[in-house]
Amino acid sequence: MHSEEPLVSVLIPAFNRVDLIEETVQSVWAQTYSRVELIVVDDGSTDGTYEKLQQLSDQGNLTLLTHQGRANKGQSAALNLALRHASGRYISILDSDDLFLPQKLEKQVHYLENHPDVGLVYGLGEAVDSQGNWLYDLLSADHTEPNDPAAVLLDCYFLLPQNALVRKQVFDQAGLFEESFRAAQDHDMLIRLAELTRFGFMPEKFFQYRRHDDSISATGAERRWTTGFEILQRAASRYPYKKSIIRRRKAVLNFRLSQVYWQQKNHIKALLCVLKSGLLDPRRGLRVLLGMEKVS
Repeated sequence: MHSEEPLVSVLIPAFNRVDLIEETVQSVWAQTYSRVELIVVDDGSTDGTYEKLQQLSDQGNLTLLTHQGRANKGQSAALNLALRHASGRYISILDSDDLFLPQKLEKQVHYLENHPDVGLVYGLGEAVDSQGNWLYDLLSADHTEPNDPAAVLLDCYFLLPQNALVRKQVFDQAGLFEESFRAAQDHDMLIRLAELTRFGFMPEKFFQYRRHDDSISATGAERRWTTGFEILQRAASRYPYKKSIIRRRKAVLNFRLSQVYWQQKNHIKALLCVLKSGLLDPRRGLRVLLGMEKVS
């Protein structure tokens, strides 16, 4: 690597991932792009993750940060602490249980260096189980980037943390992660970024997303969809989305909540949410009921 190549800051928020964090860190150290600063924030882990990270920081390129008193403040606060310490031209975020594939940073840096009008680039990924076995692909190679903030608002069609490489100056414009959100903060940030810059898409696999029973994505469904209403309200006050787009997103959020409430056996709330969803977007509601369309 040449000294003139730009520095990339990789940020990992970590909480109670003692069995997986070393493999995650190793996937950063194994990158074919070498101008990387790795910043890991331990968010008050109690299972030995912090001690494991101390050992790893003695072995290689890893800056370990914690909140005062090693408090647990949530993923947004951990990412904000890391962002404040990041000095790279580009930012890449990696969840503490996921993995970068070896050429992710090299190829994404090359793309952004050659596309100065693009502020964020992303690609393909795959979901794997806790043993690393393939489960399914994330996105398809024929995906096209619409470069429309409304598309991101309606459908968080890719995972922001581990998939993207973002210009630091765009993150600076977007502001920090919303610390009052304990779910869906990734979608909130992605919407804000889409309102500010063009996105680029590369049809190559760059990461592995671990799908397992204790993932936040598997247990925080109700919190995620209720937070979605606050995200939507803020987006509508910030950017001139069409009223039809706002209605469609409200319909999706109500439908998703109906699924959660039905699983919780709260059938009255579930049916009320289904009714709201159908009234907000009757055409799509009919298509979903007929199996002609999936809900994002």
